[in-house]
Amino acid sequence: MIRRLGGRVRTFFRSMAGQIFVILTLGMTIAAIIALLVAEQTRRHDFERVRRQRVVASAVDIADRLRRDPARIESMMADHSIMGAAPVPPGISLTEPDTALQQSLVERFGPRSQPEAGQVPTGLCFATYTGRWERAAGLVDAPRPDCWIVRFTDHAGQRREMALSFPRLAKPPSTIFNPLYLLVIVAASAGLAIFVARFVSKPLRRLEQAAEAFSVSLDPEEIPERGPEEVRAALSTFNLMQRRARAGFAERTQLLAAISHDIQTPLTRLRLRLELVENEELRARLLADHEAMQRLVREGLDLASSTEAREEWSVLDIDSLLASMAEDAEELGAPVRFLTGCGGTVRVKPNALTRCIANLVDNAVRYGGSADISCARAGGRVLIHIRDRGPGIPADRLDQMFEPFTRGATGQPGGRTGTGIGLTIARSLAMSFEASVRLRNADDGGLIATIDMKG
Repeated sequence: MIRRLGGRVRTFFRSMAGQIFVILTLGMTIAAIIALLVAEQTRRHDFERVRRQRVVASAVDIADRLRRDPARIESMMADHSIMGAAPVPPGISLTEPDTALQQSLVERFGPRSQPEAGQVPTGLCFATYTGRWERAAGLVDAPRPDCWIVRFTDHAGQRREMALSFPRLAKPPSTIFNPLYLLVIVAASAGLAIFVARFVSKPLRRLEQAAEAFSVSLDPEEIPERGPEEVRAALSTFNLMQRRARAGFAERTQLLAAISHDIQTPLTRLRLRLELVENEELRARLLADHEAMQRLVREGLDLASSTEAREEWSVLDIDSLLASMAEDAEELGAPVRFLTGCGGTVRVKPNALTRCIANLVDNAVRYGGSADISCARAGGRVLIHIRDRGPGIPADRLDQMFEPFTRGATGQPGGRTGTGIGLTIARSLAMSFEASVRLRNADDGGLIATIDMKG
């Protein structure tokens, strides 16, 4: 089971649909991850921008207040009366200034302000303010606020500095390498890829199926010419090839039919003259040769027409067909029985199927003495078995019996009394409705001919 599954997987990935599936899955997964990286970077940039905007807005507000009433604002900042603004504790320096924030302050205060700004640890700003924070209800274990130091020169040339605090904004967590996100990305990419792969390869699968059908039948259905322009052109060319091939075989069949018709007249004259032979033994031999010649001409024409026959597909009840054929044969005195049916309907070419079964039944009666017909279904296929009670055929010659003019021993199908093309005709008729015919020897004697076709 595992080996068979592995074989199917390897076959799929060697196909064009499998390769498209792999390329699209990898491509879309990588594109989605890159898009997530870009989105992650944009989100981080927006996060930092919002943080800086809060600092700039607070710094501008405090600067305006200082300009209007510097003494009172400085006193309020010293008493922590202004929420979020306090004097800068002595001894704090900015070792890593925020250049982006400083540039924003330059745009608001002007280049002469020579601003310095950056974030420092909260404990440096509020070393004497920790007690109040811890006494606040519900904030004992809460994260401490962010602290920013801003220094600038005001319009009067005085150097100002302030410590600004804000509630801490949690940095959004990264979702790029979250297993759930990756699983969703891969699954979505794979689902879309398999859909696209099947959609793209569908016209080629139709072309492959049509080519296979044309290889076994010269009367297949034409392929609907749908799809992209290049695909339609390929399908149109293939349909044209089918029509030309059929026309060539039809011309050959007409030629053989004409020859067969023309040869009937001299054969009839020859028979009349053979009837005048006085030696009875010689006359009987000559008439037997004449009959064999006529049979060879007829069956040769049947073989040619079986490969070129044009017939519409139809749906029929397979059990009714087999039962009626057995009844007709019994009425004519042939030992033919219909044993078991398989139920349901099949889509075939009715005349071709009827002639194929009749040919195999005639062989079974002629060389095996009787014919038992049965039907079964297996794996979506319909199997029609025609069994005789004859001597069978050596196992190493079973496949050879389908070759034209191959004869078996006396008493075997295609024996010395036959023309050697009966089984060839049956196989050609089966191929016209996309079926096959095979032979095997029964375990308890006799030969079983099986017609294998779609269910």
